Amino acid sequence: QVQLVESGGGLVQAGGSLRLSCAASSRRTFSTYAMGWFRQTPGKEREFVAAISGSGSTIHYAKSLKGRFTIFRDNARNTVYLQMDSLKPEDTAVYYCAVPRPYTVLDRENLSDYVDWGQGTQVTVSS
Repeated sequence: QVQLVESGGGLVQAGGSLRLSCAASSRRTFSTYAMGWFRQTPGKEREFVAAISGSGSTIHYAKSLKGRFTIFRDNARNTVYLQMDSLKPEDTAVYYCAVPRPYTVLDRENLSDYVDWGQGTQVTVSS
């Protein structure tokens, strides 16, 4: 099991940027497992944002977000990041990081593939 703690959320104006962080702790070596970001707004299903392989060599984004969001990781710090630029009010959500089962194909974007979750961090984008 992997323990995950997100940080970096907050209130930002439309057009602004935020960088979210997710610190992982586990007996497993951080670079051996992929990481993903999801987001959720009240009354809606949690939706996939981006995922990155353990080495960082494979990255997949939700089509609607590609170009504005960037996922990257620092394996020396056991941390994955989500850089969010050109934010829009519709990006307002609670953002979660998560760990998928081993061998999960990252472009499946499937919520049920992810087994360990952080508590989430709120991002609010004002218009």
